[in-house]
Amino acid sequence: MSMNPIELKGALEAIVYAADEPATLDQIVAAVGEEKTAVRAALDEMIGACAAEDRGTEIRAVAGGYKLYTKPQHHEVVRRFIKSLRPPLRLTMPALETLAVIAYRQPVTGPEIQEIRGVNVSGVLKTLLEKRLVVTAGRKAVIGRPIMYRTSKDFLMRFGLSDLEELPSLREFEQLARAALGSDEGIAPVEPEAAVESAPEVAPVTERAEVASSPERSADESTDSATAETEQSAHTRVKSAS
Repeated sequence: MSMNPIELKGALEAIVYAADEPATLDQIVAAVGEEKTAVRAALDEMIGACAAEDRGTEIRAVAGGYKLYTKPQHHEVVRRFIKSLRPPLRLTMPALETLAVIAYRQPVTGPEIQEIRGVNVSGVLKTLLEKRLVVTAGRKAVIGRPIMYRTSKDFLMRFGLSDLEELPSLREFEQLARAALGSDEGIAPVEPEAAVESAPEVAPVTERAEVASSPERSADESTDSATAETEQSAHTRVKSAS
């Protein structure tokens, strides 16, 4: 028996609310047993109705499906409430930069990310994997077969994106990240990365030659040089005699 429009909208709202992940159109159609065109039309009407000022939630098309979200104007209130229940997701700026590289260059390997950022990213990658913002995407067919990484469905959900084609510019991405992760409260302070000590500067060959021939060398240096020359001469004589 076919549902009337009111019953259909009620069923759709219940499904979208109950879904842990974005519910796809095909999943919803299979659940309600109605025509796809009717379901899509009802969802569009519900999305329009949620735009009213007095509504605190809205239905969005994200990650290939539909999910219920709180409206941006209520994010601060909801954030305070969630913060009282569990620790917020925190990312350091190095982690955020690495996430941006993966998002815009995916699939990308660890060595490629390291080349772009100029620092070791193994620890940051582990953090992003643990937070389920990125996932592995097989191995690249090059020497060593390094693991490739890409963003996850959780990444799309957290940033409110339908697909990767909606990725903003890098500057907009940083602003979006601050909003999605809790503004400055959601991003951990910048941690100084381990500095690589530069090797001591080695004098050119010509300079070393000038230093070696300088009369200001210490007595020890002259003695060492004379000893080395004596040993070399003795070695030459023995070799000739044999």
